[in-house]
Order: sequence, then structure tokens, then C-alpha cells
Amino acid sequence: MTMRKSALNDRHRALGSKLDGDTFCNMPVPWTYKTDPHDEVVAVRSRAGLYDVSALNLVHVAGSDAAAILDRLVAIDVPALKPGTARLAAEVDESGALIDDVMIICDAPNKYRVSHGSGATPNQLKKVADGRNVSIESDSDVHVLSLQGPTALRTLMPHTPMQLNKLPYFHHNTTTLFGKNVTLSRGGYSGEHGYEIYCASADVGFIWDSILEHGRAHGIIPASWNSLDLIRVEASLLFFPFDMPEGDTTPWEVNMHWAVDLNKKGDYIGKQALLHLHGRERFRQAGIVCRSENAVEPGSRIHKDGNDIGVVTSSSYSRYLMQSLAMVHLLPAHTALGTQVIVRGKSVTCTGTVVATPFYDPLRLRTR
Repeated sequence: MTMRKSALNDRHRALGSKLDGDTFCNMPVPWTYKTDPHDEVVAVRSRAGLYDVSALNLVHVAGSDAAAILDRLVAIDVPALKPGTARLAAEVDESGALIDDVMIICDAPNKYRVSHGSGATPNQLKKVADGRNVSIESDSDVHVLSLQGPTALRTLMPHTPMQLNKLPYFHHNTTTLFGKNVTLSRGGYSGEHGYEIYCASADVGFIWDSILEHGRAHGIIPASWNSLDLIRVEASLLFFPFDMPEGDTTPWEVNMHWAVDLNKKGDYIGKQALLHLHGRERFRQAGIVCRSENAVEPGSRIHKDGNDIGVVTSSSYSRYLMQSLAMVHLLPAHTALGTQVIVRGKSVTCTGTVVATPFYDPLRLRTR
């Protein structure tokens, strides 16, 4: 498989990234810059940070059967999506287990984009599209920038004819930005008010430079993927497959009820198994604040009264919140707020307390 490359790699290297860490979706990504990722988090929370998230896979699905085959792919009611809207969705296998991060984006009747991570979506799409009137094309040219933080709107709005301040959450539209053709969407992976910019590879360098130039007065800086991971843990946002380590994790077990339409009439892969498992959760997603000066390791076991009751799936030490945070799977009987536990990892053992999630901005006031 040919390695994908971002058109911004020279800029990432100039910012200090060696692009030599783990790839995501077969693309090297800037895990670090010369700047401290904790300082980048402060910028995102108080001003804004600019991310290159072009590693996400984007697939165009079009044709008279497009809505029908996507309705077979995921557990939400795809035909109910209106043009200019998008939804995150649960995509499961025949056993009802989650198999990817996926968002269905409706651009027009019979015209969709599927944004997905590193899971089984390509194989599933091929399966549901067999023999149907639909075209499926992976977009190898599109680049995606994500500007996240409270000054994102005032930075972008003067440079697009779109009424960006009126764009609702999880909505998008085609427009221009700094004179270049783009699709602007309201969303992100940070718990902040932010926007994602879809553009051609030939334009992304100019748009990246323009955002940083015009955003300098608003405190905007480039931000690395390590800081993206820090802020998504603070916001308790799931990441496949890391927050589904069992291999057969169901949406019900990670609080993804919002990604399943229980009243959906159409059939989809795994529907019977998924509905059967509703209410039969083996564990539940929860959050723990750990009494530690360091992050606990993912995979650390969680104990109470001498019994193993769960596992850490994602973690960080949040310098912004001055807390060691852990996203965890716990036996349902031990998820009550205030429950005291012991977290045991390879290098960190500490006590912890089950708390409400997300750790940061629990009412999502900044996002919505």
C-alpha cells in the first residue's frame, strides 16, 4: 500500500516535526512540534489551534442507491439526513461490535461523503454496495484543516462570504475561504467551538499560511497531534480502536446511544445482534481522576476491594486541568460518581475517583 502524504509536510518539518512516529490511516502525522503540547492545549482552550487532520479517510458515495447502501452500513437513519448536515454513527459487525469511527456527511440528494478512521469501513462499504447503483471513490486529494478554539470564528469569518456565525453544529456548506474553494463545517475533536476546512491539496498550503497569518492577532498557533490527543481526552471523546480494546465492544458499553437510531425501520449490518445486546452491557465507559502526577498507562487495571473491575482505555496528565485523567471501562456496578478505586499500571499505581465526564466542559457550552 502506497504511503499517503500531506501536502503540508514541509511546514510540519519546519515546525519541528520529524514525521517519523506512528502513522494514522497510512499517513505520517505531526505528533510533535518544537512547541510544548501542553502549551498548545492552552492555546486551543483560550485562543485557537490549527490542526492538519488530512489523515482521515474520505470516501465519496453517490448514485440512486447511495442513501440505501449507507443505511445498510450504519445504525443511524441515513435517508433522514438533510443536505448540508452530518452525523457520527455507530458502525458494527454482525455481532454488534464497533468496527470504526465513522461520520456520514450529506452533501445533496444521493450524494454523500463518508469520513472514517482505520477500521473496517472499506470492506463493509464494498459488501453493502455489491450490485447496487452507486459509485464509491476514495478522495486522495482532499486535505482537512481543523481550527479549534474560541477565536476560530473571528479569524475565519472576515475571509469567507459565508455567514459562518449562523452555521449550526454538524452542518456544512461549500464556499470560498481566502479566495479558495472549500467546504466549511462546524465541528471538531476538542470540546471547543471550531471549524473544519475541506480543500484541495493545491490550496491547503495557502489556506494554512493565511489562517496563521490572519490569526496571529487572535493568538492562533499550529498544534500537534499529541495536543489533539490531550484535548480529546479532556473532552472524553472516543478514539477507535483504543477506547474499544475488547475487540467486541458495543455502542451501548461506551455510551454511544446517540449513534444508534432505535426507531430506524431499515435493516443494517449487525442490527439484530446490536438490539439484542441493548441493556446487556458487560461494562460501561466512565472517567476517573487519578491521584498521580503522571498519566496512568492505557491497559492499567482498576481494582476495588481486591477485585478487578475494569481497565484504562485512554489517559493523559492534563496540565490545563492540573489532573491525571483516565477514560475507563468499569463493571456497571462500580460506575457511581465518587466511587474510590485503585489503578495499577506498569509504572504508576495510584488511587482514583469516578467522576462525571467529559472532564472538561461537561455541558458542552463551548461547543454548542
